[in-house]
Amino acid sequence: MGCTSPDSPDEIESTASHSDSVLTRIAFGSCNDQARDQPLWDPIRAANPDLWIWLGDNIYADTESMAAMDSMYARQQRVPGYRSLRQETRILGTWDDHDYGANDAGRSYPKRDSSQALFLDFMDVPDDDPRRQRMGVYSAHTFGPPGRQVKVILLDTRYHRDPITRDPNSDQRYYPNTQGDILGEEQWAWLERELRASDAQIHLIGTSIQAVSAQHPWEKWANFPKARQRLFDVIGRTGASGVVLLSGDRHHAELSRHDEALEYPLYDLTSSGLTHVAPAGPEPNRHRVGDLVRVLHFGLITIDWGARPVTLQLEIRGEDNEPRIDHTVQLPNLSGTDAA
Repeated sequence: MGCTSPDSPDEIESTASHSDSVLTRIAFGSCNDQARDQPLWDPIRAANPDLWIWLGDNIYADTESMAAMDSMYARQQRVPGYRSLRQETRILGTWDDHDYGANDAGRSYPKRDSSQALFLDFMDVPDDDPRRQRMGVYSAHTFGPPGRQVKVILLDTRYHRDPITRDPNSDQRYYPNTQGDILGEEQWAWLERELRASDAQIHLIGTSIQAVSAQHPWEKWANFPKARQRLFDVIGRTGASGVVLLSGDRHHAELSRHDEALEYPLYDLTSSGLTHVAPAGPEPNRHRVGDLVRVLHFGLITIDWGARPVTLQLEIRGEDNEPRIDHTVQLPNLSGTDAA
């Protein structure tokens, strides 16, 4: 695939999936091994989501063979429960490292353009979509009528990400890349335009890797502290309302809350464990709200548009469709509406 520059800087995402249907239930997840049992598709379908969002590691490829990667995507498409979900529910997504092509990889992965083409095929992205031309799989999608709009912004944390170096001398896996970047300048400019021009009441930003949790030793935005602060600054100065971050990657679930990043609490809901989770053990996170969850699970956000103010119910649900995390957030400055 030959990727070229995106559209004019003045043009907002032309492929924004704009539907007048009101979104009330958004399900999401990550870390899905196509070769393992996948028991969560029936519970996900039973939750009756209006939208499913892949947050990365949608397959485990870890290869430079595009023929092998293509066959892995095809295997995932044949999974009966997922096939049924595709027929019933709108599906969006971004990638992380294992479906990008290599563990913890960034811009140096040599097959990123070919891998991008296969990812977009998996997501049923049309041939005329700007993602077929741009460098990276980031995208924006707006749903709902005026007054009840949700904007889903999915970032690409792989294609442009600078290198990180292993740290053998501390309890961290990598040295921080203090001047390094994650998104690349074109994606940063695009993100700011999408937020600044948005009329949506709620903004869900999928980042694949965690943005709020900063103490654990693995991949995270905090490995790039300048980029992490820039993310918070962009969200803050655009004045975007109702921002909630969605992340995956960590093979567990948790809810993190940052009280200093914005004028209102910034939540990061991590759902990572559709087919496998990390073994039990401590993981520091001073921003964590509630418990760390290490069972197979998916995330679910339920919006109560009639509440005053509007509320978001942030859940992590297990195989029994019962909540393992259940936290309700009131969105500041958003009043409920009786509009249809």
